[in-house]
Amino acid sequence: MRHPRHPLRRAAATLVPAAIVLALVTGCSGGAPHAAPGGEPIAAASPVVLPAPRSAPAPAAVLAQPAREGEVRVEQGPFTDRVRLDQLTLTDRQTVTGHVAITADVSDTLALELAVAYYDASGRLVGTGAFRYQEEGEDAHGTEHHDGPRAAGDGIDFTVSPGKLTGTPAGAVLTVPVLVSE
Repeated sequence: MRHPRHPLRRAAATLVPAAIVLALVTGCSGGAPHAAPGGEPIAAASPVVLPAPRSAPAPAAVLAQPAREGEVRVEQGPFTDRVRLDQLTLTDRQTVTGHVAITADVSDTLALELAVAYYDASGRLVGTGAFRYQEEGEDAHGTEHHDGPRAAGDGIDFTVSPGKLTGTPAGAVLTVPVLVSE
């Protein structure tokens, strides 16, 4: 006596090759765009969204250890080992001045930013300021180039004034959030 084949196996054996052929034919064709059941075109997949570049962290609202009167601290960061900061002074309790020299590179400095957070005697943030610097390479504007002092080598003097202050600064914390060289 002969056993009949199972009906589901027979259907699967017929449908699987047909589905593969259909997928190959429709997937390889360059026909019209696919449409949703209502006749509207199906939206293309969204582009991949990459995270935004990290910016410098915001200064602390309160220092764990308040700065001494007139103190300018340097906060260690990814670029502090590539610069030398000298003569840091908080003048008139309003402006930070000093001298910065890039020690790790001898090429043109494309971008340098020094950020200063100003704190009152109790260690509360009362304002911020920034110093931005960039050198032009010899081919930046034809034959023009930067003839003044350069951050690489001997270095440059800088002054950072705060924007709006909400109190009287007693000390400051300086960071180097940006340093880009050729």
